[in-house]
Amino acid sequence: MVKDKQTVIEEFNELVNMSASDLETWLKEGSSESAGWSKDDGSGETIGHESGRKIIEILKKNPRKDPDGYDDDDVDHMRRVVAYCKRHLAQESKAKQDPDSKSARSLKNWGHDPTKE
Repeated sequence: MVKDKQTVIEEFNELVNMSASDLETWLKEGSSESAGWSKDDGSGETIGHESGRKIIEILKKNPRKDPDGYDDDDVDHMRRVVAYCKRHLAQESKAKQDPDSKSARSLKNWGHDPTKE
């Protein structure tokens, strides 16, 4: 069953625990590029890295997190972020134990810093 828009927005805002500026800083680090699957376009960028750039756009566009401030494209990407983060947090206990692990770096690309509570 597909989650409704309100649930997706709430879960996105709970799971994405990095600010736009924190995420921008992280994505500039070399270690952010060494986790995840590469895109098919030959750019060398990972899917998670691209996702991080989209998350930054969403956070900057609607800093007050007003549910009416998101368009359908935002909610579609938020849905992917929620699914990714929930799946990986459920499967990967290593992300919290080792902040330098590939799992932790990948989650950070998706806006979730596993070292934050």
